[in-house]
Amino acid sequence: MAEESARIRPVVIARVHEVALKGRNRRRFMRQLTGNIMTALHDLPYHSIKIRTGRILIVLVDAADWPDVRVRIARVFGIQNFSLTLESDTRMSSILRATEQLLDAEEPPEGTFCVRVKRPDKSYPLTSPEIEREIGAFIHERTGAPVRLRKPDTTYQIEILHDGAYVTSRVHAGPGGLPVGSSGEIVSLMSGGYDSPVATYRMLKRGCSVTLVHFHAYPYVRATSIEKVIELAQALGRDQPAIRLITIPIGEIQRRMAISCDPEMLVVLYRRLMLRVAEALATEYGAGALVTGESLGQVASQTLENIRAIEAAVRLPILRPLIGMDKIEILEEADRIGTSEISRTPDDDCCTVFVPRHPATHATIEEAERAEAPLDVDDLVRQALSGRTMFEGDPATWNAMRAIQPSAESLTLPAAADLLRPEPSKSV
Repeated sequence: MAEESARIRPVVIARVHEVALKGRNRRRFMRQLTGNIMTALHDLPYHSIKIRTGRILIVLVDAADWPDVRVRIARVFGIQNFSLTLESDTRMSSILRATEQLLDAEEPPEGTFCVRVKRPDKSYPLTSPEIEREIGAFIHERTGAPVRLRKPDTTYQIEILHDGAYVTSRVHAGPGGLPVGSSGEIVSLMSGGYDSPVATYRMLKRGCSVTLVHFHAYPYVRATSIEKVIELAQALGRDQPAIRLITIPIGEIQRRMAISCDPEMLVVLYRRLMLRVAEALATEYGAGALVTGESLGQVASQTLENIRAIEAAVRLPILRPLIGMDKIEILEEADRIGTSEISRTPDDDCCTVFVPRHPATHATIEEAERAEAPLDVDDLVRQALSGRTMFEGDPATWNAMRAIQPSAESLTLPAAADLLRPEPSKSV
């Protein structure tokens, strides 16, 4: 039995879909995907990772590691689906032993099951139906699950070749898409709401490496939004290890803008400033585009006219993955990717600070530029960048927020009337 066990090799077969269509660039995408799998499994044991025509083979040390491996692989973009296969020699005793290890590694079959055998080696002493009956009886005895030959809940597949036998059960869905890092760098503007995490997730799925930027008005509001965005970054960090988060304080800048500019234009001007700061960061980190969670017509700043007036402030392309989605669709996707519970926590968004009761909804580029005339925009961008706080490395270790910010409960917020009172002129 020890000899038979030693000949059994657990292999995860990860299948790609979109990457396989890349033609001459396929090799580059497959290398990126292989590197991402290595990163996902960095602290788990495995023997090797090999590329085989549209598939990636991950040879495990022990089938008992499969549950942990399965969780990690299920979040690697670029993988369409994957399964655990136990490879053995062609002796029936070895195939039964491989089936036993597969049953131990996988969860017990839910509902009914059947066994399907492919036997290209026609010299094998048993026929396919005979093998199916013997393996089926073994699984039934081990699990108690009933056999159903038509439309079973679980199908165990066994392929017997000249040089070995392969036992497989469930095929698990991967996230699909392209490997993170294969489509370049982007900067994503992250609030603590539902939309921007979903937009960021969608760009990760398209193969982008993302730097997250969060604008906050602390200490004019509570620090809740910063803490939420750190949690959201940690959640998204499961899909892009070593994600970067930068928080930018703009509360004081907003106060100065509220004093100097047309109140109805403030929302548009805040958004233009944020894009300028994000563009400066994109230049610093070599990113080729900005990403927002805008959905057309959802709020005042997201009308077609305001979108045009806002994006005119920067030269980089702005990607809007959610532009045609409604709120229900966005909420459903937030539930699916696991960010909705974090986003649901109440917070104080910086865009709600110093805003008029009736903001402009159909601003033109010319109106926005006139409203900005009293400001030294370049200086405001430099001021915003000078106050940045950056989180890098493994997001799971980010717990520094409470050490660098007072607790939300201890804040005493000044009255809005005091904040908007003009600063006294300095005597010369």
